[in-house]
Amino acid sequence: LEVARAHGVTRDADNERRAELPFDPARGLHASVEGNGAGFRLGVKGAPEVILPKATRVRRGQEIRDLDEAERQRWFDRADRLAAKGYRVLAVAARGVPGDFEPNDENVSELVLQGFLGYADPVRESAREAIERLDRAGVRVVMITGDHPGTAESIARELGLLNGHRVVTGAELDELDDAELTEAVEHIAVFARVAPLQKVRIVRTLQSAGSAVGMTGDGANDAPAIQLADVGIALGEGSTSAARAAADLIVSDGRIETIMRAVLEGRALWTRVRDAVAILVGGNLGEIAFTVAGGLSGGRSPLNARQLLLVNLLTDTLPALAIAVRPPKNASEEALLSAGPEASLGRELERDMLLRGLVTAAAAATAMTLSRRQGASWNEASTVALLTLTSTQLTQTFVSGGRTAPVIAASAGSLAVLLAAVETPRVSEFFGCRPLGPRGLLQAAAVTAGATAVAGIAGEVLRRERLATIDEARWRRWSALLSRAEEALRTRVPRRLELLRAVAELLRLLRPLESAGAS
Repeated sequence: LEVARAHGVTRDADNERRAELPFDPARGLHASVEGNGAGFRLGVKGAPEVILPKATRVRRGQEIRDLDEAERQRWFDRADRLAAKGYRVLAVAARGVPGDFEPNDENVSELVLQGFLGYADPVRESAREAIERLDRAGVRVVMITGDHPGTAESIARELGLLNGHRVVTGAELDELDDAELTEAVEHIAVFARVAPLQKVRIVRTLQSAGSAVGMTGDGANDAPAIQLADVGIALGEGSTSAARAAADLIVSDGRIETIMRAVLEGRALWTRVRDAVAILVGGNLGEIAFTVAGGLSGGRSPLNARQLLLVNLLTDTLPALAIAVRPPKNASEEALLSAGPEASLGRELERDMLLRGLVTAAAAATAMTLSRRQGASWNEASTVALLTLTSTQLTQTFVSGGRTAPVIAASAGSLAVLLAAVETPRVSEFFGCRPLGPRGLLQAAAVTAGATAVAGIAGEVLRRERLATIDEARWRRWSALLSRAEEALRTRVPRRLELLRAVAELLRLLRPLESAGAS
């Protein structure tokens, strides 16, 4: 409207709208009849490939000329050139009609082409970076749009989505049966000029191919696909009520960067879940192993029911909760992007639980054995083992959880409650313990320190192994980027921009290794 006003194009206040043919993706145009007593005009705007076949004449300044096939093809070529530059192109046409004219799919014809409107929606650099980070997180981004295929391809190239994949139009999509589409969908980066039902088909095909699909959109025509997707996302405060009702999530600012931050936070959540589960299950495994092994070797359980309840109360409530809500410790973006339910709750979790269980059980067994060999009674040795068993878990929680205020408070507070329970005579007697002297306390502290050191060293070894896995994934990505660069060199000028982006991405990926080498 601002551009129109700048060029002296204004709407006549005396005009009234008599009829309208609303836009529909399958129709590809919008038409309306407006005018006053002096006459009425049919105004039409829509996709060039829809409007041009319906036009028989073209306006040249103040002249109106016939639109022959050669001239029509020149207009098609002009639309393709604009689309290839990333412009969204609308064709505008009109003709005079009587006041009672009702536009429909059949009578919107014999139009006079007025020209094209080309407008650009520049790609944000942050959006391209967000898509690259989603790719590193294992999230594949596919563009589904009603735009001209040339426009869609240009924007996809700027965003780094193509990478050798195809651009498919809605017409081409209809030519594929379900089996062919399922086979081809992994190699398609852009679906252009698609209708609402085709969006539904694309989502269903991706799901049948084994993908968990998140569908974004803001219009009513996006609602069916949004509702079908595993995660439906309505974009922007201006999204329609239909899109919002169908969505599971609403991204109010409509930016893919926000979705990327949400993915990163979700991956961080999985690392916290892994750590909390490792504390709960690993610690309990250690308690079970110590209790069973002690019972088999000594003829009776080293810990009674009340003592086991005290251990669980002190190690499984506040410390685990503090770990679950704290930010991931020493987690780089690359590490978080490689996290997720499969990675966090798989082999890594099993190793963390096993390590915690072994260290906890070994520490308690060592403390009880040393205490008994130094002549301590069964109750005293059992109390030393109880103190060691609990404090070993708490110190491991402190080391693995980082020095955040909740973790420090939970670990220190639980340890203080344990010492108070053990050293207070009547409370100690209630739990079947015996107050310890300096020797027993030193034994428990020494074994706890040794066990914590062993757990820390083993945890560092496992952490480096995880980083090696991340580096291996980074090398695979480098290989893909080098392939892109090689393809760009072969095709020369049209792909020079792709070559520069591939080189820039390689340099960006090298920075973490440079930092690691410097440190």
